[in-house]
Amino acid sequence: MSGVEVINFGCRLNIAEGEAIRAAAKAEDDLIVINSCSVTKEAERQARQAIRRAAKRRPGARIIVTGCAAQIAPEQFTAMAEVTRVIGNTEKRDADQYGRRNSRSEVGDIFGMVPALKPVVSGVGHARAFVEVQNGCDHRCTFCIIPFGRGNSRSAPAGAVIDAIKAAVDRGQREAILTGVDLTSYGPDLPGAPTLGQLVERILTQVPDLERLRLSSLDSVEIDERLAELITGEARIMPHLHLSLQAGDDMILKRMKRRHNRAQAVELVERLKAMRPEIAIGADIIAGFPTETDAMFERSLALIDDCDIVFGHIFPYSPRPGTPAAQMPQVERDIIRERARKLRLRAAERKATWLASFTGTRQRVLVELDGRTGHAESFASVSLDRAVVPGSIADVLITGSSGETLTGGPQ
Repeated sequence: MSGVEVINFGCRLNIAEGEAIRAAAKAEDDLIVINSCSVTKEAERQARQAIRRAAKRRPGARIIVTGCAAQIAPEQFTAMAEVTRVIGNTEKRDADQYGRRNSRSEVGDIFGMVPALKPVVSGVGHARAFVEVQNGCDHRCTFCIIPFGRGNSRSAPAGAVIDAIKAAVDRGQREAILTGVDLTSYGPDLPGAPTLGQLVERILTQVPDLERLRLSSLDSVEIDERLAELITGEARIMPHLHLSLQAGDDMILKRMKRRHNRAQAVELVERLKAMRPEIAIGADIIAGFPTETDAMFERSLALIDDCDIVFGHIFPYSPRPGTPAAQMPQVERDIIRERARKLRLRAAERKATWLASFTGTRQRVLVELDGRTGHAESFASVSLDRAVVPGSIADVLITGSSGETLTGGPQ
């Protein structure tokens, strides 16, 4: 096998950026690019593991590592014999970087001068288009290292975003997912300081052929009235929200340096679901944050029920060197693992109950490129009993659920 292979880890933004990397490196031959993530130690371990596997699978191929882990700790990859070169997040869209052989590493200052943000869109291997509209983060949650991998918050102009979505629709992608590191911080750096809600309105108006628009992870405290009205009132916006909640205890939220409290999170979900009951809620929750007591943990566990979380993304706390939380009194690893297990179990139970409620209903399913799987508007995964046209939106009668995935037949 030759040519350029891009292996993405982590967030949806990385998936979109993988396309830009593939385009930038297209002139190269026999090249593997690892687009790494640094949100946890486990993510970094998986990247190193992927490097070793790739070297065995394609002996002789050049391996370049980029992404957040490469930006934050390039030395952990330059120390690997399998790695040809390490480049930072600013450099990874520069075509010249992939042909250079005169240095092992080029990682610039992510907080220095960076190029203006031009939205990238995933296309290869996806029925849905992941569209980058924002990058970087100006907040400093005490557990999070990602701002040091992504830099300051910056936004893509609405015109460029709309052009990118139009191009995705023209090539047959019927759903666009707006992505970013801190999506709800979109706009203040642009002329006129537009909001995410204003961007969404412009997309819906100026791309009438886009059938489905979905939003990736949102900071609950930054969902303003305009955005809330769009989420609950616009049928083309999918009824699925992923919220960056992180914890259900106010003291832990304060120590995380989050900007919301528990009551605000619960109130937001209740308000949105009162206006659009079918909205499915996903959320990030960290298990075992430093100083978390049993009582504090129980409040996070209860948050799954109180916010009706059916897509629980559970992260065992992982200390990141250089973050304030890494200097706080740590919870024992065995306790962290057990709390993560309980959170996952509670989330799985709630998801299974929710999925079972779809039996006998008809769902509009965007079919993936394999022709046999897809996602309902609620983002529930659906397995089809026969193949249909990849990329189409099928009317599916739901006949059952595995607890993780719905099953059904196209009508």
